[in-house]
Amino acid sequence: MPVYHVYVLLSDADGQLYTGVTGDLKRRLREHSYGKVRSTKRRRPLRLVYTEEFNSKAAAQGREAYFKTPEGGALKQRLVAEARSR
Repeated sequence: MPVYHVYVLLSDADGQLYTGVTGDLKRRLREHSYGKVRSTKRRRPLRLVYTEEFNSKAAAQGREAYFKTPEGGALKQRLVAEARSR
């Protein structure tokens, strides 16, 4: 069964968070680090600060969309803070 990841990156350049979804986390992180992703190209270096796994692409996309709402953004901030403190 395929696994999809919702991931959060932290830009060391500007301190902003980026949220994405992918079926191949290693490949996608490589694309971000090599500047192949337009939205993060100028925000490098980036660090992976949070991930969640889902069994369906639709579920992962739903979680990503929620993280981009005001309520989900607040939750994302808390999850990232918890992940940093570990």
